[in-house]
Amino acid sequence: MPLIPLYQCLKEAEKGGYGVGAFNVNNMEQIQGIMKAARELNSPVILQASRGALKYTDMVYLKYLVQAAVEQNPDIPVVLHLDHGDSLETVKKAIELGFTSVMIDASHHDFETNVRISREVVEYAHQFGVSVEAELGTLGGIEEDVAGEVQLTDPDQAEEFVERVGCDALAVAIGTSHGAYKFRGEPKLALDLISEIYSRVKIPLVMHGSSSVPKELVETINTYGGSIQDSYGVPIESIQHGIKNGVRKINVDTDLRLAMTGAVRKTLFEDPSKFDPRDYLGPAREAVYQVVAQRMKDFGSAGHGGDYEPMTLEDMKEIYGVK
Repeated sequence: MPLIPLYQCLKEAEKGGYGVGAFNVNNMEQIQGIMKAARELNSPVILQASRGALKYTDMVYLKYLVQAAVEQNPDIPVVLHLDHGDSLETVKKAIELGFTSVMIDASHHDFETNVRISREVVEYAHQFGVSVEAELGTLGGIEEDVAGEVQLTDPDQAEEFVERVGCDALAVAIGTSHGAYKFRGEPKLALDLISEIYSRVKIPLVMHGSSSVPKELVETINTYGGSIQDSYGVPIESIQHGIKNGVRKINVDTDLRLAMTGAVRKTLFEDPSKFDPRDYLGPAREAVYQVVAQRMKDFGSAGHGGDYEPMTLEDMKEIYGVK
């Protein structure tokens, strides 16, 4: 099965009433762990790479790692998505690399500038059949080169934004944040906004900053020499509420980082003589698998990998009216 467009992946999730995890990747072990979970649970999956990931992998390496994942798992629907693209130039590079979906994040600009930049990306990407996610409202926290203060998405603006931009999915701000330190205490999310926005825009919604920061992962890191304190994530129940009300793509990054870091720390602590990367990256890969498998069950995507025949970017060109 070739890489599929985000448009199809999320439309099928709408039909099935489930959400699809979008997992950030930077190396082979992360991709292998994610795909092991997708294969065993027969789940569609979104592999996404940020600008930082593209830079870290010298652009081209990630392309071929994903190609290998698709070749090894021909029955699994896989989307390759650019996370937090900052400009049309970044989007162009991702499309050249074979990404089937891109996100343009112009949410830190004023509304009109966000509309203009996002619309430019939609017009460019749709020529190639590539899906576009845009964002309205801003998240707090820091992750890689993404930082900001919380500004919740306004439903009135969301309706106008989607109508003018023509994006395929909309990332909304409901109080989540990037990174492990999402909240000072008990999470407080504006969950009521989700159903209201969805009823207005009528396209799949996206939750960013949706790692749950499980206590056991944090405890493992701290037990074996780390120092991550007072970290709070997004409760699974809140994500499931979002899925019931229009959220179809759920971004998960921090949880994978925590899982890998804990596994590496534990392995090297228990046997300081180890120096073969395979000895600690193997457990890290398994830790990613465990987290992703649980999220696929939590989000309801498990068992839906064979629900539909894959669409191609050429198919999408017809839908977008490209001549």
